[in-house]
Parts: sequence; structure tokens; C-alpha cells
Amino acid sequence: MGLVIFFQGYSQRKNKVEEEAVQLRSMPKLVVGIVVDQMRYDYLTRFYDQYEEGGFKRMVAEGFNCKNNHFNYAPTSTGPGHTSVYTGTTPATHGVIGNNWYDKENDEEVYCASDERYASVGTTSDAGQMSPHRMTVTTVTDELRLHTQMRGKTIAIALKDRGAVLPGGHTANAAYWFHGDNEGKWITSSYYMDALPKWVDDFNSSGVAQSYKRGWNTLKDINTYVESGVDDNTFEGLFEGETSSTFPHNPQNLLDKNKDFEIIKNTPYGNSLTADFAIEALKQEQLGQDEITDFLAISFSSTDYVGHMFGVNSKEVEDTYIRLDLDLARLFKALDKNVGEGEYTVFLTADHAAIDVPSYLMSTRIPAGYVDNSTIKTKFAEFLRYTYGTEDIVKNYSNYQIFLDHKIIKNLDLEIKEVQEAIAKEFLSYDYVDRVYTAYQMWENSYTSGIPYILQNGYNQKRSGDVLLVLKPGTITYAKTGSTHGSPQIYDTHVPLLFFGKGIKQGSTVERTEIPDIAPTLSALLGIAFPSGTTGKPLSEVLE
Repeated sequence: MGLVIFFQGYSQRKNKVEEEAVQLRSMPKLVVGIVVDQMRYDYLTRFYDQYEEGGFKRMVAEGFNCKNNHFNYAPTSTGPGHTSVYTGTTPATHGVIGNNWYDKENDEEVYCASDERYASVGTTSDAGQMSPHRMTVTTVTDELRLHTQMRGKTIAIALKDRGAVLPGGHTANAAYWFHGDNEGKWITSSYYMDALPKWVDDFNSSGVAQSYKRGWNTLKDINTYVESGVDDNTFEGLFEGETSSTFPHNPQNLLDKNKDFEIIKNTPYGNSLTADFAIEALKQEQLGQDEITDFLAISFSSTDYVGHMFGVNSKEVEDTYIRLDLDLARLFKALDKNVGEGEYTVFLTADHAAIDVPSYLMSTRIPAGYVDNSTIKTKFAEFLRYTYGTEDIVKNYSNYQIFLDHKIIKNLDLEIKEVQEAIAKEFLSYDYVDRVYTAYQMWENSYTSGIPYILQNGYNQKRSGDVLLVLKPGTITYAKTGSTHGSPQIYDTHVPLLFFGKGIKQGSTVERTEIPDIAPTLSALLGIAFPSGTTGKPLSEVLE
């Protein structure tokens, strides 16, 4: 009897140890990260009835939906967005403070992914001179590569170079982006390789990109698109050569040009092309074909191009998401077939959201507006000349930040802090400004909520400016048509976060989650080290 009890106890302990080992980590064969450029959370709910079962609805039904997910920093733009998703931290730590920014050390404008030390691969243009060198910390993709002794593959894909380079991290096997212009090819940088793989060359010569240079009409009857505004309005931009922003779009002067492939990016077909290429990469790179976890990072960029041109409330945006839903379903089917259902893990989020077109908001009596840059520039120049006798104390204005020339200020026997405060007070008197903060405030305080918390998370001591401006809600610096983003306001920060697949619970939460939580959640799932700059936290409610 005692022996039976002993073996029962041993068996129970053994089962418990095995259960704890399963809980310690979940090793999917493949992790797929999906970033949808400029996707507001309400695109998931507004268009939900238009979606089919295999795309967004599958993720919601089988996975976990974080309904109150936000960017916790500004500026909310593509470069910082992709970087923050994959590093688990904010620009204050990872250093990517914008798509472009003023480099204080070298006195020049820089682009987040540019790197002249490397050559283009797959094109004769300079469009491939890219690397992730401006990102100062590791990504979850880096940590997975390190954890697997570089045996796990990382492939990153996007129409935009920054949408591939930054998620791929410093150690990616490959990052590919689409060079339109007169070539219409997927290209890369010598940072990753010296020549394109044969399968990429074959894809580029297959005519797939050329096939997407076609007219754009709604996928379904436009009368069923009741989740968006009227098609004929004055709030949308125009394709070159068109006189109306209504469907169907058939800009023949662009479509007939064999050399102009940029048009693809501005239609839903850019997302379809991205899905085609990602599925081909899945097969040709044999991702998820062994027990060592691989990572496929995909960014769907056409949603951003369409949003900028036509705006949040347009029929074009609705049609773009209906079509993206089908592309996601195609991708998931390919994953089921090539990796195995239940053998992979997916997350989907966005790099930022977007504001409704202010001119549309104004037509509905909602407070909104546009900044008159020329008037403000003249007024501010007069202030500088009157107060300091020169305009030269300001070196740059970008990303709603003012960069001062500290040497000139010192030569004028002025205190940096006092100049920052004087300029802040000046801008606070302008109608379009909601609030202003100085670099000294960012240094001396520790904000925990609200707009200052968001600004501080975006403030990098070595790279950011001296005065930070926040426009009034609903106010933008942009054209009178189309939507944009970049602010710390909630319409730019609230984005979807969906998980599904191996190791993920089914459910949802309305508790606040933040973009930097994604990478540590994946790291906890995989049992790997967190990215080196991580400030987010694992979302325990998501994981089995």
C-alpha cells in the first residue's frame, strides 16, 4: 500500500513539474507580428459586421482582445510606433523620436532608418540605404535570435522601409520593403545581404505588382457601406488626374504609366501585394518548419496612405479594411497549412491611430481647426527679434518641438531655462496651442498620467527639443482634406491589440494596456529575455 501511495505521489509531482514547464514557456513554431498602419480601434468595431469569419473575427473569437490599448507617448507616428511595439519601450529610451528629426549633435535632419554606410540591394536607386542603427536598444526579434543562438529566423516585410527595418531589429535575417517609382520591386539593404534571394527575384519578375495597377471600386455594393460618410464630399483628397473623390477611382494617367508603381501604395492593393509577398516568404524561407521559433514581422502600410488621402470617415477607408480582412484570412489559412493550426502565435496592433478630418468635424459643430503656419511663423519671428534681437537662437522646429541654439544663448548671457520658459509662454498665447512644456519640466518631474506623462515618454534627453507644444484637440497642421496623426490626443493613441494562437487565452479586457506591453508579453510567452530597454509589463491575462 505504501509503495502505491509513493508512486501516486511521484506521478502527481511529475505531472505538476510538467505543467509548470508548460507554463514556464510556450514555444510556437512561428510568431507573426502584424502592424496595421494608422488603424484606429474603432475600425475593428465599426466595420465588424462587414468582416468575414477568417480575418479580424477569427482573431477576436479565438484570441484575446485588449479594448483599451494605447500609445503612451508622442509623437504618434510610424517610425516610433513600430519601434515601440517591438522594443517594449518608448522614444525616451529607444531613441526613435519621429519619422524624421533634427539631430542636435550633427546639426542636420535625419530619417529614422536611413544609413548611407550601406548599399541598396535589388535596386539602382538609393532607396535601400537603410539600417536600424538609430534604434538604441534591442527588440523582441533580437532577443529571440539571441535566445536561439541565431538559429531562429526573423523576416520583416512592409511597403515602407521603416515598417520593416525597425521591427526586424538589429539581427534580422532579412527586411524587405517595396520600392515603387519606376521599378515596382521588393528590395533590401546590404546591412542584411549582398544580393536578393532567388525567390525574391522571381517574385519581382512575376508581374504580381503590375497586376495591382488597376482601377479601384468598392468590393461590395457601396450602398451597404453605412459605417462611413457619404462618398461625394469635400473632405477627401484626389488622385492625380481625377476631378472627383468618389468611387470608382481610375486615375488613368497613373495606371497607364508603366513606370509609376507608387499608385499601388495608395490603394488596398498595396496590402494585398504585401500579403502575397509575406505568404511567399513564409513558404520559401520555410518559417515555422522546426522546433526553433521563427518570427515573421508584417506591416500593412496602405491603410495609412488611404487614410491620409481620404480620411477616417471615408468609403475608401471602409473598403480598404474590408479588403484587408480578406488578406488577413488568406494569411491565416497559409499559416494553418504551412505551419499548422495551433502551432503559431499572432499579435495585431497599429503604429498609431488618426484624427477625423477637422473640416468634417467643423461641419458637425465639433471643435476643430487648422494651424495657420505662415501667420504663426511671422508672429514668432517678431517675438524673437523683439525679445532677443535675433531669430538665430532657434535652430529647428519639428515634431511639435522647438530646438534652441544653446551656444548662441550662452553667448548672449542668457539662461537656457529662462529662454525655454519665455518661449513656452509666448506659444501658450497662440490660439491653436492647448499647452506647452519645457525640457526642464521633462527633466525635473516624473509624470504618471495625462498629456505630460505621454510627452515625457516621448522625450529623449539626448535627442528631443527644448520646448514641446500640444495643439488643441481637433487641431492639426495639415491639408484641409484627409486625416493625419502625431499628437498625444486619444484619437491618435487608441489602437487595437489582438492576440491569438498558441499560448494565448480566449477573452478580452477593458483595463488599460499600452504599446510597450506587447514585447514583454511575447518575451514571457517565449521564455526569453526582455528587450534591453523594456519599460512595459507582460499582460498576464493574455497568456495561458
